[in-house]
Amino acid sequence: MAVTQKAKEKIQIIRSGERHHQNFGWLDTRWHFSFAEYNDPANEHWGALRVFNDDVVEAAQGFGMHPHRDMEIITIVLDGALEHQDSLKNRGVIHPGEVQVMSAGKGIVHSEFNHSKTAPLHLLQLWIFPRTRNLTPRWEQRVFDQKSREGRLLPVVSSGDIPETLTIDQDATIYLSNLHSGQKVTHDSKAGRLGYLFVIDGAVELSGQTLAKGDQARLADQRNIEIQGTNDAEFIFLDLPR
Repeated sequence: MAVTQKAKEKIQIIRSGERHHQNFGWLDTRWHFSFAEYNDPANEHWGALRVFNDDVVEAAQGFGMHPHRDMEIITIVLDGALEHQDSLKNRGVIHPGEVQVMSAGKGIVHSEFNHSKTAPLHLLQLWIFPRTRNLTPRWEQRVFDQKSREGRLLPVVSSGDIPETLTIDQDATIYLSNLHSGQKVTHDSKAGRLGYLFVIDGAVELSGQTLAKGDQARLADQRNIEIQGTNDAEFIFLDLPR
């Protein structure tokens, strides 16, 4: 994938097919940044966003117990159901419309499996660098139904300064949105911030460019951001520190 991270490039559009693709049989995944054996020094992160993985997990398959530390991990289920267990004795199943946050802190061990024995699981997983190392690990999840995000940017994750959002240890906000054709949403960003847009389904227009399903945009120093649905669309948007 030919991606550079030049701050002077105000908007970088990366098409779905340019993402790094791996198919392990049980896992069909597209990695937006360097991850595991995919190593690209020019594509390691976008500000505080370290990982953005678009995963399809086969029935009854998943990731066995493995450790994390000093990372804020956000999981969004798009289709199917994800079963989570961790060393804090948390256990839960995440369905579409739910968002999970796991703050790895000074160390946590967890597993993630497709809860279904027959149907595939489709999820997004994001890793964000924390501001502080060696925090106490924690886990939580919450429902954000489709209706609540129609025609607006619905904040679902923040540093804790936005009511009714899941909390991470970073000055970052994650929004979900569903737009009908012709609907617009706007976002006013502070100076020096970064944005990250990923189209989950449908298509949107951003600064005169159309982004289709699977496309992403990396924005630098864009103060007034307008996103319009060119047909029914679902997307995720992040407001990030550098």
